[in-house]
Amino acid sequence: MVGRFLKKIYVSLVYLFLYVPILILIIFSFNDSKSRGTWGGFTLKWYKELFTDSQIMSALYYTIAIAIASTIIATIIGTVAAIGIHQMKIKHKSIVMNLTYIPVLNADIVTGISLMILFIFLKLQLGFMTLLIAHITFNIPYVILSVLPKLKQLDTNLYEAALDLGATPWHALWRVIIPEIMPGIITGGLLAFTLSIDDFVISFFTTGSGVSNLSITIYSMARRGIKPQINALSTIMFFTVLSLLLIVNVRANKNTQGKENVI
Repeated sequence: MVGRFLKKIYVSLVYLFLYVPILILIIFSFNDSKSRGTWGGFTLKWYKELFTDSQIMSALYYTIAIAIASTIIATIIGTVAAIGIHQMKIKHKSIVMNLTYIPVLNADIVTGISLMILFIFLKLQLGFMTLLIAHITFNIPYVILSVLPKLKQLDTNLYEAALDLGATPWHALWRVIIPEIMPGIITGGLLAFTLSIDDFVISFFTTGSGVSNLSITIYSMARRGIKPQINALSTIMFFTVLSLLLIVNVRANKNTQGKENVI
């Protein structure tokens, strides 16, 4: 009994540590005062001013554009790569997987500086395109690592059965394999999207003048004081991501129940 009670206390403290700061941020997004230490009354003016702040809107545009584009491209490349890795022999698969783990375990600052040097060596002007390439690069391993477990759970006879029934390799892949590994693809895509929005270090070294995402913009504000509009934007982003996660979980539960009913 004492052990269970202590475990519950420990878990509760962990969740409090994680979510209380977010709750405080949400509350102060409605604070009429610019001070983060005093409550000046309830207001929605920061949400109104948010959409008229050109600096924040520009950063938000680049953040969303880079996140969506890099997520789509990285998810496609990562899924195809995962299927290819899954079909490799054990020796070759081990080598490739070790190479895949390196970008994940590598320090962001090393990846950022390495990509910056590469872009300069190739004489690519730092800006939107280099930032997009950098985000695609560090997102691909996460997609691969999300899709591979689903491929390992896949019945190897499904693909061969589809070919025996007259399906072309492409049709069998699209109609049989992809639907079975879709939860892993969605997980990898969501992870890539979140990492892209959240990234600062790699973005800092691979972007150029005139192109700045939210993390870089907020960092530059930190020296002069972060605007209250950022609290409002963070609140909107938090509830948007939360809504996406709820939608994905509801759909996943429906698909699972549907399969159980069929069985």
